[in-house]
Amino acid sequence: SQFNDAQNSMNIYLGIILAALLVDYFLHALSRFLDLKNLSTNLPDEFIDHYSSEEYTRSQEYLRENTRFSYFTSSFDLMVILLVILLGIFNILDLWIRDFGFTPLISGLIFFGVLFLIQDIISTPFSLYRTFVIEEKFGFNKTTPKTYILDKLKGYILLLILGGLVLSLILYFFESFGDMAWLYAWMVMSAFLVLVQPLFTLVIAPMFNTFTPLEDGELKDKINQFARQVNFPISRIDVMDGSRRSSKANAYFSGIGKNKRIALFDTLIEKHSIEELLSIIAHEVGHYKHRHNIKGIILGVIQSGLMFFILSIFLNNPKLFAAFNMQNLSVYASLLLFSLLYSPVDLIMSFISNNISRKHEFEADAFAKKSIGTEENLIEGLKKLTVTNLGNLSPHFFTVWLNYSHPPVLDRIHALQNKY
Repeated sequence: SQFNDAQNSMNIYLGIILAALLVDYFLHALSRFLDLKNLSTNLPDEFIDHYSSEEYTRSQEYLRENTRFSYFTSSFDLMVILLVILLGIFNILDLWIRDFGFTPLISGLIFFGVLFLIQDIISTPFSLYRTFVIEEKFGFNKTTPKTYILDKLKGYILLLILGGLVLSLILYFFESFGDMAWLYAWMVMSAFLVLVQPLFTLVIAPMFNTFTPLEDGELKDKINQFARQVNFPISRIDVMDGSRRSSKANAYFSGIGKNKRIALFDTLIEKHSIEELLSIIAHEVGHYKHRHNIKGIILGVIQSGLMFFILSIFLNNPKLFAAFNMQNLSVYASLLLFSLLYSPVDLIMSFISNNISRKHEFEADAFAKKSIGTEENLIEGLKKLTVTNLGNLSPHFFTVWLNYSHPPVLDRIHALQNKY
C-alpha cells in the first residue's frame, strides 16, 4: 500500500513537471506562430518616413529567421530536459559525485557546477550561430571571436564568485537550520537583490564594456541642466562602447542612492539628435522618479520569499525524488528538483512581472513627455531605435502578454499622442 502511494505520488509530481514543460513549450510555440501570422506587408503610417519598403521587408525577415531558430532551439531544449528526466541523468550525476566523499555542501556546488558546464556546452553552438550567422547576416554583429571567448571566461568568473557564494550560503542554511532555513536563505537572496545594482554599476558592467565620461559640450550641458530641473542626482554620464558587440542601440541608468550612472551606447549617440537623446534620458529618469527600480527589487524579494518557503515544504521529499529516480536524498538535489516543480508558479509570476514592467514603461514615457514638454522627440527617438534594431511593429497581443517586458512601439507612440 505504501509503495502504491509512493508510486502514485511520484506520478503526480512527474506529471506536474512534464505538463508544465509541455505547456510552456506550447505557449511559446503558439506565440511565435501568431506573430508570424500577424505580419503584414502594409507599413504602419507612423513609420512611412522611417522605413523603406525594402528595410521593412528586411525587418520582417529578421523576425522570421529568429522565429525559425527559436522553434528549433526550444524543441531541442525540451527534448534534452525530457531525456534527462526520464533517463535518470540527475541520479547518475549524483551517484558519481557522491563517490568522491565530499561534504554535502561541496558536493552540491560540484553538482550545480557540472550541470551548468553541460548546459553551457550544449547551448554554446546555438549562441555562436545566433551571433555569428543570424546577427551577422542582418548587419548587427560586431563581436569578434576573441571578445566572445573573453565574455564567456568573465561570465564563468562572475558565476563562480557570486553564484558560488550565494549558492553556498543557501545550501549551508538548508543543511544547518531546519525549519528556519528558508527565512535565512530569503534574507541572503534579498540582500543580493539590493546589492547587485551597485555591484553591477561598479564592478560587473566595467568588466564587459568600456565606459568613457561624456565629453563636454551641448549634450552634456543639456543633460545636467535637465537633471537639475527634475532633481535627479547623477554621479556619472558615460558613453558605453556598445558598438564593440553590436550595431544595435540602447541606453540605461543603473545604481541606487547617490551612485547613479547614465550609460549611453555609442551607437545611440551616433544616430540620434540631442533632443531625442534628452527625451530618451528623460524616460530613464522617469523610471527613477516612479521608483520602478525599488518596486522591482520589492517584487523580486516577495517572489524569492515565496519560492524559498514552498521549497522548505518539499525539501528532501522522498516522493519528489522518486519521480526522478533519485536514489539518495540531498538538499542540493532538492533545490534542482523543486525548481522544476515550481516552474508553473514561475510562469505565472513572469506574466505578472512582465505586465508590471509594461505599465512602468508607459509611466516613464509619460514622465518624459511631461518633463520635456513635448512627446515628439521621444516618439522620433523610439521610431529610430525600432528601425535601427529591426523591431517587430506588429507583435500579436498574445506574444506581448506572454513575453514582452516593454509595450510594442506603436502602443507607446499612441499612448504618448493620445493618453496624456
